[in-house]
Amino acid sequence: MEDERVFSDICGGRLALQRRHYSPSCREFCLSCPRLSLRSLTAVTCSVWLAAYALFTLFENSVILSAAIFITLLGLLGYLHFVKIDQETLLIIDSLGIQLTSSYASGKESTTFIEMGKVKDIIINEAIYMQKVIYYLCILLKDPLEPHGISQVVPVFQNAKPRLDCLIEVYRSCQEILAHRKATSTSP
Repeated sequence: MEDERVFSDICGGRLALQRRHYSPSCREFCLSCPRLSLRSLTAVTCSVWLAAYALFTLFENSVILSAAIFITLLGLLGYLHFVKIDQETLLIIDSLGIQLTSSYASGKESTTFIEMGKVKDIIINEAIYMQKVIYYLCILLKDPLEPHGISQVVPVFQNAKPRLDCLIEVYRSCQEILAHRKATSTSP
């Protein structure tokens, strides 16, 4: 079963949350950010090239124009490959673990897998960000040395920064799977 809902991020931008329920013990959440705006890309490129052309007319040196074109292209490729994330995905399977995937605008993907045995809980935490209190979903990992301790906090959907209403939907679904896991592991 799959459905999609529209939410907003902390700045008011549009986010699309796709929920896929594969089974009672397996769910996937894909949070899609808006694509790169052609208008803003054109504005930045034109601004850099106009500044380079102004410097060219002032100094009459063609190296300035070549450098501006080269720097703009390298900057755009670097931004698309290392910065601009189009989609963040959380896949939770109660018998295996949690997989976090970030898909960049260039097509590159970054994946992290956390074994379910290491997961202590999934919570919604709050933080201060740019003079605002924001909420974020995070995975608490068990401390191997101390049974009641937490060794690490892994934030989820770091780039998209969804608002609380979106996080509550993902949180409730994840808690259902964690509760299902606890129920099946404690029954004989």
